Amino acid sequence: MDLQKIQKKIAMDKGIIGEDTALKASVMIPLVKADKTWHILFEVRSKKMNHQPGDICFPGGRIDDTDPTPRHAALRETEEELGIRGEDIDILGELATYVPSSQMLVFPFVAALSQNHQLNLNQSEVDSVFTVPLNWLMNQEPERHIVDYDVRPRPDFPYDRIYGGKKYPFRNRQMAEMFYNYGDKTIWGLTARILQHFLSVIS
Repeated sequence: MDLQKIQKKIAMDKGIIGEDTALKASVMIPLVKADKTWHILFEVRSKKMNHQPGDICFPGGRIDDTDPTPRHAALRETEEELGIRGEDIDILGELATYVPSSQMLVFPFVAALSQNHQLNLNQSEVDSVFTVPLNWLMNQEPERHIVDYDVRPRPDFPYDRIYGGKKYPFRNRQMAEMFYNYGDKTIWGLTARILQHFLSVIS
């Protein structure tokens, strides 16, 4: 193989390494007009859910094989969870892809809900919804708290193949978890990180 062929192959390599095996999800940041100002709508997850019950989040979920695009998945999940008609959702655009770990990709979208939209919450997934004024959020600095993640290889890890063996200095990592507090509601985790990015983009 010559260098020109290698160069052409490299030029075609667009995307994210590991994307083919990563769990993919889409979320929607819904904007609603209330009291003549824009708000962001958040969901409170059902306490009956096995995964993250009671957490505050955006509408969204895993991208199914039947979803042609992440955008389609975000729209489908928003319709299913909020019980809203697709024609009442005006997608404004897509934010940068979020990579919270080596095994997950999240595609965030932003949409404006029509003034006359009606919600019919899917109670098996959503306990309730609430809104927070966008201007208020843009003037808040989130709390940051550090979480330590330790590297713990499993018993069958082949230490004999790496320099240092069992004494290899694996690098543990830290992550700053963000918290937005609004009354008795706490927005944190992946939702807070995507929210903070959105606010930085529009500020």
